[in-house]
Amino acid sequence: MDEPRNVTRLVYGLAVLCALSLLADFLYTKHPHFSVEGWPGFYAVYGFVGSVTLVLVAKELRRLLRRDEDYYDPPEQDRHEPPATGPR
Repeated sequence: MDEPRNVTRLVYGLAVLCALSLLADFLYTKHPHFSVEGWPGFYAVYGFVGSVTLVLVAKELRRLLRRDEDYYDPPEQDRHEPPATGPR
């Protein structure tokens, strides 16, 4: 996978597999529960839209939940002090 040629082959191979699975959708009789499930390629479109939506929502959540780079580091002035011992 280190060579760009192999990555290109992998992408083309996946595209061919996706096209074949979409073509296979026309070769059998469907028994859909809802009418929309009978549309050709419905599950491919549904999966793609769901994946894109998941990525976009995750990007927005990252902005909301992100912490500073030094969130878990103690402040600079506390780093060199000896640990406090309780009263004896």
